[in-house]
Amino acid sequence: MDLVLPLKREFFDAIKAGTKQEEFRLRNDYWRKRLEGKTFDRVVLTLGYPKRDDHARRIVLPWQGYRKCQITHPLFGASPVDVYAINVTHNAGGNATERSEGRVDHNVGRQTPGED
Repeated sequence: MDLVLPLKREFFDAIKAGTKQEEFRLRNDYWRKRLEGKTFDRVVLTLGYPKRDDHARRIVLPWQGYRKCQITHPLFGASPVDVYAINVTHNAGGNATERSEGRVDHNVGRQTPGED
């Protein structure tokens, strides 16, 4: 089974270039039901909602799991929010469904393990 994540161009291009290693989804009931306790074969990242045969707007990566963390990011507002950080690195560096937890502040690029 695939996990399909539609993305805005900014994030799609960063993942494609290898400069963005995690894709964030708010930790709410919608994403909890879709992620927790599940495993996937692949993560399919799409630029918007492409036609099925538009391969230029798709990145297909092996499922490498996610971690729960808290981030501060302009997209989610000024306050920290709890998220699922889905691993979208291009190398197969693990296959666990859930990785270690921590806090990520994207305004300063730091991670503080265990603050969840």
